[in-house]
Amino acid sequence: MKYAPTLHGNDIEQKRKEIQDYFQYCYRRYESLFEIVSDESAYYQKADPLRHPIIFYYGHTAVFYINKLLFAKVIEERIDPDMESLFAVGVDEMRWDDLDQKHYQWYTKKEVHLYREKVYLLVLELIKKLPLELPITESSAWWVILMGIEHENIHLETSSVLIRQLPIKSVQIHTQWQRCPNSAEAPQNELIKVDGKNIKLGKDRGALFYGWDNEYGVHEAMIPDFKASKYLVSHGEFLSFVQDDGYFDDGYWCEEGKAWKAFTNASHPRFWIHNPQTKNGFLFRVLSEEIPLPMDWPVEVNCLEAEAFCRWLSKKKSITLTLPTEDEYACLRETSGVLSYKEWIAKGINVANINLESYRSCVPVNHYQHGEFFDVIGNVWQWTRTPIYPFEGFKVHPIYDDFSIPTFDGKHNLIKGGSWISCGNLATKKSRYAFRRHFYQYAGFRYIESHYQEKIITNSYTTDTTVAQYCHFGWGENRFGVENYPAKCASIVLEYMKNKKRGRALDVGCAIGRSSFELARGFDEVIGLDFSTRFIQEAERLKNNEILRYAIPTEGELEAYYEVQLRDFGLMDVAHKVTFWQADACNLKPLFSGFDLIFAGNLIDRLYDPLKFLESLSQRLDDNGMLILTSPCTWQEESTPKEKWIGGYRRDGETVSTLQGLEHILEQSFRLIDTQEIPFVIQETARKHQHTVAQMSVWEKKDV
Repeated sequence: MKYAPTLHGNDIEQKRKEIQDYFQYCYRRYESLFEIVSDESAYYQKADPLRHPIIFYYGHTAVFYINKLLFAKVIEERIDPDMESLFAVGVDEMRWDDLDQKHYQWYTKKEVHLYREKVYLLVLELIKKLPLELPITESSAWWVILMGIEHENIHLETSSVLIRQLPIKSVQIHTQWQRCPNSAEAPQNELIKVDGKNIKLGKDRGALFYGWDNEYGVHEAMIPDFKASKYLVSHGEFLSFVQDDGYFDDGYWCEEGKAWKAFTNASHPRFWIHNPQTKNGFLFRVLSEEIPLPMDWPVEVNCLEAEAFCRWLSKKKSITLTLPTEDEYACLRETSGVLSYKEWIAKGINVANINLESYRSCVPVNHYQHGEFFDVIGNVWQWTRTPIYPFEGFKVHPIYDDFSIPTFDGKHNLIKGGSWISCGNLATKKSRYAFRRHFYQYAGFRYIESHYQEKIITNSYTTDTTVAQYCHFGWGENRFGVENYPAKCASIVLEYMKNKKRGRALDVGCAIGRSSFELARGFDEVIGLDFSTRFIQEAERLKNNEILRYAIPTEGELEAYYEVQLRDFGLMDVAHKVTFWQADACNLKPLFSGFDLIFAGNLIDRLYDPLKFLESLSQRLDDNGMLILTSPCTWQEESTPKEKWIGGYRRDGETVSTLQGLEHILEQSFRLIDTQEIPFVIQETARKHQHTVAQMSVWEKKDV
């Protein structure tokens, strides 16, 4: 068993060896999970209709290393651009995820495995050669390597849930993935008092272990006394709810739960299988077997089912039972005295069914005791009633800016404590993971009797500096007589296209979506692409008729608040024509083709490899299609390595402008039609603005 290395230490070479061992162990362990799948055709089946086939997840974790190392400028070249596009995105049921199978030509398992081997060797070589300073900080190249390892640990867990949903005939028992053989009748649950206390959550930047961005910051709350169930809710305890027709009584279900039931026709937990030949009427699906329902194992349900059970049991017992909040769980954990990840590693003892320390399945709920309680950590994650939110002091990590932000939507509830397969960061005390309430993970619950009202202070206005600035740039009022830039660009584009076919348009670098919506006034379909999921998230809110709220600093600590809706701009009627996807402009999927127009506003001088982007465009346009680019020509090495600039430098003593560079690259496939100068203003504060003039170049694809 290998444990997550600390970020601290005094011996550089020892730390390098620790990280190497951890990387190798986790990488191979992930591959061993997929050996459970005995039928290769099952790699291409959708185990879950809202997830990709598992071949995606087999390749995704390796691709993640390359994409993040490139973005962090630790490496300069890709291994396989096609794979690194195909396997890049599609994790959390985002509305902009592309789950349409007709858009995918999956690689064979062997091809993906060979790619994984190349990534393995590349990362191994980096670990051996990269300069290392201790402690490892968030700006270090080593942070990106640890990010890749912990990202794969997440997918070890989520991929195993998908494998568990494959047909039983497609999987096999694996020697490294053996389930617990023990089960008995469920113990009688009871409520035990937990003394209230002041709790403090969040980790500081000097913490011992790697962390995701949402773990950092400060949160403090005073928790009053409450009572918590001694055990996690077992199959036996939950069976009473099923037998009492709890799934069919809408009185126990919230509106979201009723909608989920109507969609799925659920009548029992996902991994229970009706079988009248068994004692309790059900079999239970583990990774590679169907076994009699183990009554003393914890039930695995989604949050909606857990909440319905609490309402049912509240009625039965005439008391108020609910799921704990994150704060109450923290209070319970401190009360129980369960050891932290660091402590159990130091002591070399097995304290819970976690981190693959025990079996490759759940175990009875009365096996691991923590104070007066059992399974305070491990066995299964425990749902809370707390939607994930950022702690005070939260900062997005720039290398993975969409890890947490998309979950701060009120639709993702926190799960706490880890499961039997939670490894590395997932097993640490301060980890914070959240899933949609209808999502199946290795998650169960314990109930509490409490009247505590959780106070989460959230700002409904986007205050992230970069996002808010782009919101205002796209949707704010005109300043100094300068027209709104994306709207102005779109109107000029439509003028150029007035005598041409206007079927499909591609808006690359769409930011918060203003140009995409404006183009939809004249096109049948518009696809907006941006590298930033944070930008796409805001654009999606507008598309779904929500209000976009953001705050812009005015002076000092003062801010001005803005609200935007599409109807304010006469765009609601065209919103249905627009779709948004996250994408890397330098490595676009082949499906982005067949367009009459490609527009890229102020993009090329922000790309890490603009030549790769530009060279791919002719094949994405239909005959006589138009390419329209704008750029302020502000080339910077922070965005684009100098050797990849396409203008703004001297060659052989002669100046090369951006337009000249574009002509050199595009002249084989395009003819230059026109150029224009278009000013724009970016507001930083009420009295500080950037005034810039971009150059628009208009190109027509030549007849082949």
